[in-house]
Amino acid sequence: MKMSILDRILLLITGLLAAYEIVVGIDKMGNTPIIAYTIAFGVLLVAGLLLIILGFEVLDSPIVVIVSTIIPLCLATGLVWQHIASIRIPYLIFAIVGFAAVILTRSIAMRNKVPVIVLALVHGVAGMTIFLLPVILSVQGKTNSLFSLVGIGGALIGVGGLLLSFLKTGKPILSRETILKVLPGLLLLMTVCFVTGFKYG
Repeated sequence: MKMSILDRILLLITGLLAAYEIVVGIDKMGNTPIIAYTIAFGVLLVAGLLLIILGFEVLDSPIVVIVSTIIPLCLATGLVWQHIASIRIPYLIFAIVGFAAVILTRSIAMRNKVPVIVLALVHGVAGMTIFLLPVILSVQGKTNSLFSLVGIGGALIGVGGLLLSFLKTGKPILSRETILKVLPGLLLLMTVCFVTGFKYG
């Protein structure tokens, strides 16, 4: 499917917002959250630029599944590190082990459902963390209500990540054409939610 001019514009805005978040949006945080968020938004920026330059064909690369796992894992780890000190280390271990498991199951040819199960588990936990934690903190009044937008962004990144991941496994939830049609807009909306939530939350 050929990428339209509108798709490229949406991806360019997404990249600019990700760059803004790296440079401006994540200052005044601890070292670990800054590192985690920088990696997440850095990967998002690079992914957007590659899509603009190479088109949707870049999604055929085997590395897409791995890249689509880095962003939610880093965002979730940063959020947990900032807001739930009691589980910082266990969650960091989960993120490292989960990422390693995704790489391993994608590097070895397996005809069973293990790769899909591992992918769904890692994405599911990270996605639920990004979605639920900001919403709960906002409801409890521990953060500004706009911080819940990070949770909405988390829900969107979970949907996008799973769509791309299952597309790569050959078991797409939606048709390839539908996924590619909604992807640029989904990425932009997700990034707007993250940037707004982190800035005003």
